[in-house]
Amino acid sequence: MGEDAGTAASGGEPGRGASASGRGLKRRRRRRRLGIAGIAVVVLAGGAAGAGWAVYAKLSGNITADEAAAAELARYEKERPTALVDGAQNILLIGSDSRSGAGNSRYGHDSGTERSDTTILLHLAADRDSVTAVSLPRDLMVNVPGCHRPDGSLTEPAFTQFNYAFAAGGSACSIRTVEKLTRIRIDHHVVVDFEGFKEMVDALDGVEVCLRKPVDDKDAKLKLPAGRVTLDGEQALGYVRARKSLGDGSDTDRMDRQQRFLGALVNKVQSNGVLLNPVKLYPVLDAATSSLTTDPELASLRGLYDLVRGLRGIPTERVQFLTVPRESYAGDANRDQLVQPGAEKLFTRLRTDEPVTITAERSDPSGGTGNSGETGAPESPAPTFSGNTADEDICE
Repeated sequence: MGEDAGTAASGGEPGRGASASGRGLKRRRRRRRLGIAGIAVVVLAGGAAGAGWAVYAKLSGNITADEAAAAELARYEKERPTALVDGAQNILLIGSDSRSGAGNSRYGHDSGTERSDTTILLHLAADRDSVTAVSLPRDLMVNVPGCHRPDGSLTEPAFTQFNYAFAAGGSACSIRTVEKLTRIRIDHHVVVDFEGFKEMVDALDGVEVCLRKPVDDKDAKLKLPAGRVTLDGEQALGYVRARKSLGDGSDTDRMDRQQRFLGALVNKVQSNGVLLNPVKLYPVLDAATSSLTTDPELASLRGLYDLVRGLRGIPTERVQFLTVPRESYAGDANRDQLVQPGAEKLFTRLRTDEPVTITAERSDPSGGTGNSGETGAPESPAPTFSGNTADEDICE
């Protein structure tokens, strides 16, 4: 009965007997579904004429097209995996630790190279009923192929930590490494640096998180009280990058924190106060687009809109975050390795666009449902992975 009421509330006009709770559910779902499509609608509507078009052109011009990566990937097209499901999309999101560029030098010395501080494989289901974001540890030991450096020289293939790929050959090398690891075709990629991340959070007037205990981390320049706190851009950057004062100090714990922050960010972006107010929306779009380097197909507001327009119907509980099943590498406890068969189960489900089930509880890293370790327990055809959704409210 409750399910029927929810269905009625989510589409069409409610019947005469619709309850107040049903109407409330309808309003909540509508708010959730504004999402990125709401941003795109406002932007495209503003671009209809006159000053609106100037704004559209300015924002679109902010995005940097990664032509070098496109050329490199074309060079290796024959070795790349084939997409198996029409309509499904896989996007590699790369957080660069570059210290070059305006504002980034404060985060460390620029050695002339940059590495992928954070990498997320984002899977958009073909029917656009879910989004799954999978964090790939930067210290994961993987086979990195030979890649062309910016100067044209070719690196040797190497078994090394994952973030070396970005340092060696930029986004194209990271994409080829992920494709060899997962056999998943990467359709698009997006690179964001420290300063761009910080400016986007500031443009949103901060993002709220919840801490179980106070934080005082001099290295991360982070001093926060316990409880709910709204982080500005600088604090948010420290929060997602901190190692010593939050959690157990592991990179896995840090990735979990990044995922929860991204969930809070999704909720903030979907708030009516941002999407329906052009004064608030423009600085968010300006900050977001200025921080992006993407494949040429995405390097315009139209390209981004064409990608995300089908996402307007995805509620936040269907935006999922998890980390690839991993464990300490046998040869070095400071590195990671995949846990099998769990990792391959996950990659297979993403590759074939099958639903990925997550739980807030720590599941068997081998890809079981928690029963796989029990004697005589049958293996589940649908493994469960540890993770969270964008609508969860989780404290540290």
